[in-house]
Amino acid sequence: MTALLELKNLGVTYRAGSGEVAAVRDVNLRLEPGETLGVAGESGSGKSTVAMSVLRLLPKSARVSGEILLDGEDVTAMRWGRLRAVRWAEASVVFQGAMHALNPVRKIGTQIAEPIRLHAGKSLGGAEVDARVAELLDQVDLPPARATAYPHELSGGQKQRVMIAMALACRPRLIIADEPTTALDVIVQAQVLDLMRKLVAEQHLGLIMISHDLSVLASTCSRIAVMYRGELVEHGPSANVMAEPRHDHTRALAAAFPTVGDPVSRFAPATSTPLPPEPEVPAEKDVLLSAHDLRVAFTDRRGAKIQAVAGVDIEVRRNEIVALVGQSGSGKTTLARTLLGLQKPTSGSVRFAGEPVPTSGAGLRAYRRQVQLVLQDPTSALNPRHTVYEAVAEGPRIHRLPGDEREIVTAALEAAELRPAEDFLARLPHELSGGQRQRVVIAGALALRPSVVVADEPVASLDASVRGEILGLLLRLRRELGLAGLVITHDLGLAWNIADRVAVMYRGELVEVGTVEEVLLDPRHDYTKSLLAALPGGVSRTHIPSSTN
Repeated sequence: MTALLELKNLGVTYRAGSGEVAAVRDVNLRLEPGETLGVAGESGSGKSTVAMSVLRLLPKSARVSGEILLDGEDVTAMRWGRLRAVRWAEASVVFQGAMHALNPVRKIGTQIAEPIRLHAGKSLGGAEVDARVAELLDQVDLPPARATAYPHELSGGQKQRVMIAMALACRPRLIIADEPTTALDVIVQAQVLDLMRKLVAEQHLGLIMISHDLSVLASTCSRIAVMYRGELVEHGPSANVMAEPRHDHTRALAAAFPTVGDPVSRFAPATSTPLPPEPEVPAEKDVLLSAHDLRVAFTDRRGAKIQAVAGVDIEVRRNEIVALVGQSGSGKTTLARTLLGLQKPTSGSVRFAGEPVPTSGAGLRAYRRQVQLVLQDPTSALNPRHTVYEAVAEGPRIHRLPGDEREIVTAALEAAELRPAEDFLARLPHELSGGQRQRVVIAGALALRPSVVVADEPVASLDASVRGEILGLLLRLRRELGLAGLVITHDLGLAWNIADRVAVMYRGELVEVGTVEEVLLDPRHDYTKSLLAALPGGVSRTHIPSSTN
């Protein structure tokens, strides 16, 4: 029986200067109609190269060897006209980053209709195309009326649903989804994954899903293939790969996304550098940063008041990490900006070391030296033309920090575990890995010797193994320097991994605050329970109090 897709000894090389770089070597995979296959691996493992080779979407510098059989027909031998007909109609792609994949100046309905018009030509009238667009929006659980909306008027999850609707537009038999849930919060992620599962079951599609998160793949796909340095290192049923990973890289991927409730991963992120032990006698935790009845309101275009932060009380203490969790739009980032003095509150107060935070002038500048921000995307946070030295030295120069500048920069880089620091001083951002860039951003914050670090999704854009190293660094800074941390995240696994306390934010309010064990293992609020229920890997019941069983 002919497979929907079969890869035979697939190899891909890229031209690099005078030589070639082998990105994929001898990959063999098979997918039947109605089957789901997850492809896991880190950046550079070759997983996206494998997926994009199916429809010959690779750059011109790529050379493909082996066979790519789509319904028995070799894609590598197709003429351009036949390949154009196959794309969208027989196989289509849901690309990563819906915001960048959608045209911001065209309405949603027009973009979904485009592949239909391209492939149907004049055989379909305008009314028939509009009816098909409405049908597709309904299939992805969006109101047909949203066809008139622009991308910026949709949430992240809605934009991802539009991308799925476009992929389904010409009724293909194969869908390739490249990191479709990477930037989504846990509840929206669960909704998108449920939608993908439903479409596969109802339409008997073949699905290839690419991700670096094994738990996401295990919850959606029947089989998982793990790639490492261009090779297929492990392949089998999802349950087997998750429960008994054979390859070291598979084990590292599994360890990078711990299960909430697993005692082994508590204060133990997956890092190659051993962490110092937790102190036997807890250090004093006097309150450094606090807010009382904090409120921030905005006015929309119609003049209506929107309460982004609605009466929040929160404390961040010395020697502790507080995880601020919640969905996109819950008010987490607005709260953090207000705590940093970047957003003026409508009412309420923010205090640092017991004193009200200044609202302007030299006092606010001195406060911002004590409370430093680590941004989500290190690539955007760094000036591409500034060396590592210049990036880290900028803060001490602005604040006129006393002492030798080179010594301050070197010490900050060493504290951020970029060692030896001399090897990094002259490098530009593009010469660093993603993890190294994030460490430079952290070093820039540490150079000012702050008391509190506010980290906004500090590992959201990083690979699995790099994620563990950055989380290990934050925990090490807390243990060795007594640094306080407020980590903003939608990732409950991160909170379980490194946080002392958790604050859950919903519609501008803190609905639950307590120790990690109290909040994540014995949740009181329905919203917290919904966040935990949406986790792909579930919650380990090992340490949940008997009263909750």
